[in-house]
Amino acid sequence: MSSSSLAPRRFRSKTLTAALAFLLGSLGAHRFYLYGWRDLFGWAHLLATIVGIPGFLLLAASQHADGLASAGLGWWLAIPGAISLLAAFLAAIVYGLRADDKWDAQFNGDTGKQSRSGWTVVFVVIFSLLIGAFLLMSALAISFQTYFESQIEAAKQISQ
Repeated sequence: MSSSSLAPRRFRSKTLTAALAFLLGSLGAHRFYLYGWRDLFGWAHLLATIVGIPGFLLLAASQHADGLASAGLGWWLAIPGAISLLAAFLAAIVYGLRADDKWDAQFNGDTGKQSRSGWTVVFVVIFSLLIGAFLLMSALAISFQTYFESQIEAAKQISQ
């Protein structure tokens, strides 16, 4: 007899999953909640965030010190963290918009319980859209600005 037939699987709340993705998604909390501690994507979220934080700090420091080398390294380190953060907001939206019956078929099929999404999920989706879109547009604007400023500086160096 398998261990899965001895103990029923635990109920996984769609509301809690969407909230975890929104609040702690860049740490992989929603993935660990759904799939357990062995989930590789959860660990990838956590690793990307751990790498991304020093990258963001290097970028912030290079703005004040004009350190071009640390800015380049900062971008390479910050990008995985930014992707993890934006993917977490996207996951909150995807989980929140999934129909309850489809959610239960995938995650709660043998628990005997059914999900009942309420206004909490709606607000999580709305805030994920607002904050995620703001962060994405801000990141794009800052990257284009940084790129064009570096091109102008390079052109000034050539012309002197």
